[in-house]
Amino acid sequence: MKRLLLSVLFVHQLAAMFAQGDTIPVTPDTMKLNMDAVYGRPFQQLGGGSIALGGYVEANTRYSNTDGISEGLSFQLPRLTLFISSSITRRIKFLTEIELEEGGKEINIEFASIDLALHPMLNLRGGVLMNPIGAFNQNHDGPKWEFVDRPIASTTIIPATWSNVGFGLYGKTARGAWVYAYEAYLTNGFDGSIVDNAQGRTWLPAAKANSERFEESSNGVPLVTLKGAIKHRCYGELGLSWMGGVYNRFQEDGLKLDVRRRVDLLAIDYTARFGTHGPAITAEHVWAMVDVPDTYTQQYGRAQRGGFVDFVQAIMRKPVFGWKDACLNLALRAEYVDYNVGTFNETGGNIADELVAITGGIGFRPASGTVLRANYGYEWQRDLLGNPASRTAKVLVGVSSYF
Repeated sequence: MKRLLLSVLFVHQLAAMFAQGDTIPVTPDTMKLNMDAVYGRPFQQLGGGSIALGGYVEANTRYSNTDGISEGLSFQLPRLTLFISSSITRRIKFLTEIELEEGGKEINIEFASIDLALHPMLNLRGGVLMNPIGAFNQNHDGPKWEFVDRPIASTTIIPATWSNVGFGLYGKTARGAWVYAYEAYLTNGFDGSIVDNAQGRTWLPAAKANSERFEESSNGVPLVTLKGAIKHRCYGELGLSWMGGVYNRFQEDGLKLDVRRRVDLLAIDYTARFGTHGPAITAEHVWAMVDVPDTYTQQYGRAQRGGFVDFVQAIMRKPVFGWKDACLNLALRAEYVDYNVGTFNETGGNIADELVAITGGIGFRPASGTVLRANYGYEWQRDLLGNPASRTAKVLVGVSSYF
C-alpha cells in the first residue's frame, strides 16, 4: 500500500509540473465519471429509429519469456464486443453489451439493463449490471487504454468485467466545479468456487465460470455493491467502492450445512487528466477479505490486495496521413498484487504469493477511438514460500478500435 501511495504522489507531482498554466474548460465532457462509461461510447443510429449500434474489437500479438523459457510468438483476438442501445420512450432506455471472447469460443452478456430516469439523483436500473467496484470494471473498453493487457489486480482480484443480475439505484449531480455521484445495487454474486478451483488459491475470478448466477443466486443472499464518487473538473475523480456478501451454500432445503462465509472487497480509485495537453493518471487499489474454512490449508489466502498506477502523456498531436487529430502517447504502468496477505502459523514468516510488474508502452491514435499500441513488460513473481522470483519479459503489439 505504501508503494502504491508513493507512486501516486510521485506521478501527481510530475503531472502538476507538466500541466502548469494549462486549464480545463468547463464542458459536459468534464462532468463524465467512470460510471458514465457504459453509455459514453460511439454509437451509430439506425435510420430514424430509436436503435443504435456500436462495438469494439481487439487484436494482439505477444511474445513472452519466463526464466529463459518461451512458447514463441502468438496471435490473439481476445474479444469482439457489440453494443445495442435504445431510447424506449421518454426517460426509459435500454443498453446491452455482448462480448465474444477468444475468437467466439465464449459469448457473454456483460451488461443488459433498463434504466428509468426519475430524477438526476434517483434513477432505477435493473437487469444484468456491471458491479461498480473500482474504476476499471466499468471503464474497461480496450480502445480507451494504451496497454494491451488489462491491469492484473483488476482481473485477478476483482474479476474483470464482473457483472450479475440484479437492480438498484444511481444518481449524479453537479455544483460549480464539483460532480457528485453514487451507485447502489443488489445482485446475485459469488459461489464456493472462489476457494475450490483449479488455481489452488483463493481466486475470485473462478466465479465467472458459473453461468447459473444469471438465473439464480448460489445461496439466496444478495451481493451488495456500493460506490460513491466525487470529481473536480480540474483535478480529477476519486471513487470509493465496496462489494460484499455470502459466497457459500450454507443450507440446503432448510438443513444447515455450514456457517455463512463472506467475501468483501474494498476499492479506491483515482482518475485525472491535467490540462488539455497534460498527462493522464489512472490509479486503483483493492483489498479482498474472504472467510476461508479452517479446514483449508494456508495456501488459500484470507486477504488479498493489489493495484496499479497508469501514467500517459501525449508527445505529439498533429495531422498524420490525413488523420487530422492523430496523437502519439507514451505510457507507463506499475502494478503490485499480493494473493495471500499474512504469515505462516508455524513460523511467523511472510506468505509471499505475490507479483510485481512494470510496463512501458507507446500508443498511436489516428483517431480518439482507435489505438495502435506496443508494450514491453517485466514481471517478478514469487511463490507461496517466497523463493527467488521467477522473471517474465513480454512484448505485446496490438490494435483496438471502436466501430
